[in-house]
Amino acid sequence: MLTITDRAAAQISQSAKNGNMQELALRLAPYTKSDGSIEYNKMGFDEIKEGDIRISYAGAEVVYEPDYQDLLEDAVMDFVEIEAGDFSFIFLNPNDPNYVPPKD
Repeated sequence: MLTITDRAAAQISQSAKNGNMQELALRLAPYTKSDGSIEYNKMGFDEIKEGDIRISYAGAEVVYEPDYQDLLEDAVMDFVEIEAGDFSFIFLNPNDPNYVPPKD
């Protein structure tokens, strides 16, 4: 199952509040690119639908269709500063052929 970090949950909750979308969940719709890598840029707030896989963590709601379960299995969604002042959601996903495990 997908894991959501504290930072990601806080950002999801804040984004929902800022957009007055607290009643909605963040929907993920990842897809596999031609090179086999996984793309995550299709996400946005949406209603929870019957059959959705739903993850609730620290006040954040994330949903995705069961079709995406294999792509997101054991992935971690985080929110990090990529460069000074440039924050973004990232996915650490062992299912992606380009995944490099973090060093301890």
